[in-house]
Amino acid sequence: MRKYVIMGVQGSGKGTQSALLAADLDLVDISVGDIFRWHVKSHTKLGAQVRRVMARGELVGDDLVEAVVRDRLQQHDWNYGFVIDGFPRNRRQAEFFLESYDIDGVIHLDLPDKEVWRRVLARRLCSGCGMDYNLIAHRPETDGRCDVCGGELVTREDDTPEALTRRLAEYHDKIDPVIDLFRGKEYVITVDARADRATVQREIRERLGLPAYTPAA
Repeated sequence: MRKYVIMGVQGSGKGTQSALLAADLDLVDISVGDIFRWHVKSHTKLGAQVRRVMARGELVGDDLVEAVVRDRLQQHDWNYGFVIDGFPRNRRQAEFFLESYDIDGVIHLDLPDKEVWRRVLARRLCSGCGMDYNLIAHRPETDGRCDVCGGELVTREDDTPEALTRRLAEYHDKIDPVIDLFRGKEYVITVDARADRATVQREIRERLGLPAYTPAA
């Protein structure tokens, strides 16, 4: 069984790299952000709360995140392990995680703030099916329209310069100390996230001693 945490600033490719790892290694890909986005799209009570927080460019509160993660991990559908994105969010949660789940490694995707700005402000979301696009790395075949359902591509509510400024500041304030804690216990591998997705995945596998990555034809 393999249990990994993947960490990195917004736009560093955590979701992409988690999905690639999970698909090849039969791991459960747990994205706290995806859980919250499902609630927003499904118009749940939790979703309304999350939407208000995201629109202000803030991170969802630690207690709420911790409750969602506890509930998800208690489902015990991760027979071969998991890779989790979006947790832990502070030192207390990191210590709880280390005590409770005996993790095998922390993948830190390192991305300079300047590149974060470039990537995040290029993101688009299909208003119909929710498919993610990026005008730098994953453009639609028809400008402004989703390849899957033809829906209009829109900017996420929280992808504004003002919101991104606040999120970056909060990330460095809260998450950098968590990475330092994990690094002190020699769990962390740091990978340059500026490279293309295949190169990043290959380095992750090599650093963790996992089977080599071969992109699908």
